[in-house]
Amino acid sequence: MNPLPTACPICQAKDLTVTGFFCRECDSRVEGRFQVETPFAGLTQEQLAFAATFVRCEGKFNRMEEELGLSYPTLRGRLHEMIRAMGYEPGRDEPVPLPEKARRQVLEQLEAGELSYEAAMEQLQGG
Repeated sequence: MNPLPTACPICQAKDLTVTGFFCRECDSRVEGRFQVETPFAGLTQEQLAFAATFVRCEGKFNRMEEELGLSYPTLRGRLHEMIRAMGYEPGRDEPVPLPEKARRQVLEQLEAGELSYEAAMEQLQGG
């Protein structure tokens, strides 16, 4: 059986509408307009297999390296490709690291008692 297409085979439009389902067991048909709304719908078979391996390995790249025989940078690259295919941008929500000079200044203020531990942690984590 073929997988559900993610783009129109004629014009390559990404907004496809499923219009029917068929049950081989009871020979029933259901027709209408059904939209598949899942971020996984746009993934290739290779990306879906990667996602399954990622889940099976509990997201641990060291286990994935062993199972797939790929390096950490390759795995990370494939994960980022999959994230982009799902419509997200990897790392977008990660805090911007504090420049080294500013980080040292925060640590010096903490050591001098000018900042509380909580305030220093907030600054170091980009708050």
